[in-house]
Amino acid sequence: MTDTMADVVPSVLVERCNDAGELLGVVQLDPEYFGGLVNVPLLHQVVTAQLAAKRSGTHSTKTRAEVSGGGAKPYRQKGTGRARQGTTRAPQFAGGGIAFGPKPRDYTQSTPRKMIRQALRAALSDRAMEGRVCLVDRWSFEVPKTKDAVASLRALGVEGNVLVVIGSNDVVAERSFGNLTNVNIVEAGQLTAYDVVVSDWVVFTDETMPGEVSDAPEGTVVSSPRPAAREVAEDVDEAAEPEADGTGEQDAADEAEDADEVGDVAPAVTDDEEEVK
Repeated sequence: MTDTMADVVPSVLVERCNDAGELLGVVQLDPEYFGGLVNVPLLHQVVTAQLAAKRSGTHSTKTRAEVSGGGAKPYRQKGTGRARQGTTRAPQFAGGGIAFGPKPRDYTQSTPRKMIRQALRAALSDRAMEGRVCLVDRWSFEVPKTKDAVASLRALGVEGNVLVVIGSNDVVAERSFGNLTNVNIVEAGQLTAYDVVVSDWVVFTDETMPGEVSDAPEGTVVSSPRPAAREVAEDVDEAAEPEADGTGEQDAADEAEDADEVGDVAPAVTDDEEEVK
């Protein structure tokens, strides 16, 4: 990926909400971090290096020189009809050494810091283009409580594997999300491309959002992929639409029937009364 203007996609918009799911506005993300084209080979190389760096490399097996026993020749050289053997600690014997087995090693790959930064921007840009970036003003948890964390995620409409990027002082939020198996918590300074790639949603706060965030023009609408947001919008639309079940026609029919009943109850006018009139 290069830093030319041709590789930057402008106007990456996202909804800004509070942790209760209430919409606070629409903001425009920094195109330097969320507007780049996704360089898949670069992203693959960096993620592979990050996974390799997590390997401890402490695996070890013993060779035939390290296993115990087998000092004497198991049987004589000739006359047995079997292959000649010098020790029972050879790899072909049970309890013998391991041939070409793993030994402790370092799996770390040397990756330039510029490639690491570009891979992180590519991963963030990919999530932004899919509409999988959520922005929260702050976490307002007073005490650590998993129930409140679950309620916030449900109100925000995020589901699946969620990456919550917190600040160094968000201790209450870290403990609130800590027991959720589908939530990965990362400090803003420790965010990697692998963390973003394995997550369906990335949730930032105003403090942890990378780059500069600016307000979107008034009247801007973002088609949110959040299921909860769509369900709330559908409920509002259904409530606003008038009922088309023929209620008006039924009311007219009831009024006509009432008028007929009144006419039946009214006394009949006789011929004598007509003459008097």
